[in-house]
Amino acid sequence: MRTAYSVEMVRNAERELMARLPEGALMRRAAAGLAVACAEVLGRVAGRVYGSRVVLLVGSGDNGGDALYAGARLARRGAGVTAVLLAPERAHGGGLAALRRAGGRVAEAGSAEESIEESIEESIERADLVVDGIVGIGGKGGLREAAVPLADAAARSRAAVLAVDLPSGVDADTGEVRGAAVRADLTVTFGAHKPGLLVDPAREYAGSVRLVDIGLPLPNDAAGLEALQHADVARLLPVPGAESDKYRRGVVGIAAGSARYPGAAVLAVAGALRGGAGAVRYVGPAGDAVIARYPETLVSDQGPKRAGRVQAWVVGPGAGDDAGTVAEVLATEVPVLIDADGLRLADAGAVRDRTAPTLMTPHAGEAAALLGVAREEVEAARLASARELAGRYGATVLLKGSTTVVAGAEGGPVRVNSTGTSWLATAGSGDVLSGLAGSLLAAGLSALDAGSVAAYVHGLAGRFAADGAPTGAHDVAEAIPGAWRDVARVE
Repeated sequence: MRTAYSVEMVRNAERELMARLPEGALMRRAAAGLAVACAEVLGRVAGRVYGSRVVLLVGSGDNGGDALYAGARLARRGAGVTAVLLAPERAHGGGLAALRRAGGRVAEAGSAEESIEESIEESIERADLVVDGIVGIGGKGGLREAAVPLADAAARSRAAVLAVDLPSGVDADTGEVRGAAVRADLTVTFGAHKPGLLVDPAREYAGSVRLVDIGLPLPNDAAGLEALQHADVARLLPVPGAESDKYRRGVVGIAAGSARYPGAAVLAVAGALRGGAGAVRYVGPAGDAVIARYPETLVSDQGPKRAGRVQAWVVGPGAGDDAGTVAEVLATEVPVLIDADGLRLADAGAVRDRTAPTLMTPHAGEAAALLGVAREEVEAARLASARELAGRYGATVLLKGSTTVVAGAEGGPVRVNSTGTSWLATAGSGDVLSGLAGSLLAAGLSALDAGSVAAYVHGLAGRFAADGAPTGAHDVAEAIPGAWRDVARVE
């Protein structure tokens, strides 16, 4: 499992470690790891370090110091290294001296008198590697005006762009991007992942992320963000035992579909059947369509109360205006997943009053409607939006998107998932996810685990189904067993 920590936690851990180390030792550790990553990038883009061209964009903090020390290491290996100082009077003295001793060159951004033969922007555009050491993890808001032309030049150049700790201009704690920011091909981060590296929109600016261990004392239970990996998901997947029957495996009820949207019911049932449920009970007006596609489904037209025994309910996909069914499901004493129309029809008080677990699965537009804000606000602040919804409704919230975010009803670390593909942005994909997550709820997983595992497997299934080409929601459902097997093999 990857974990991410807040800026405050990282700063505290750095101070604790620095108190035990000789002065400057921690920065040298970071710079050593950074230099190794830079050398690897140069090996790919230039063929070697010796004779390559490197430009360091250097701000005033320790982030700039890391870049300078790493640049000195590259210069000693024969790279032509130029440091562009955005705040010369506040540049890291030790790092700057090390670079100069190693033969590196220095230029001042915005200076009328340049200390190199070509202009700064020309140096950037001709570089093999640009290292972004402008702003560290404490930065807020977008890039300052003086840094924007440098970031633009890096984007235009043929150079690989490597960010130090995180791309300058993104928010380390929230993943928000409130202005111009550096777009990196690789981000080398130190000690721990930062939340902004795992959550869009900032994640898009980070490129690939490489973690350099510098020995920070960070306990796992203090993480603010978690990202499950194959082994974590494999341990959570329900596996029937020798004595299992359909009830022990879990029976999930699906209250979905309408005369206008019968397909939503079919797709939610598909997700539930592929998600390991022992049985699926369907309630709603699309029974004929469901039976035609999945004859193993137990269909009832008597409403949720008379559907029979279930261990969890999924309500809302394609439900139209059937508020009565939504209310009836919310009144049950088993875990409930609310999706799509169910989110619009559910009474907030009824959700908050539930004693059994509740999992809400909105996309950004639905979350915005529930919060009373613009969709753009949710997309710009995904972590804050998911946490706010979870707090308001006393429910676990799975906020769908390019980075799916799962915030628990009781607080604690937020789970993030990025196994999906942009091809999952297709009608009915969310209905499949709802059925899959509902099946996992019925199998006994907590709302947080059910949502996290479902998002992971669904995203992986989307990749398998698409394989680089357009795909449909039904194809995603059919790919779930393959994704499940791929994850389960880890164990």
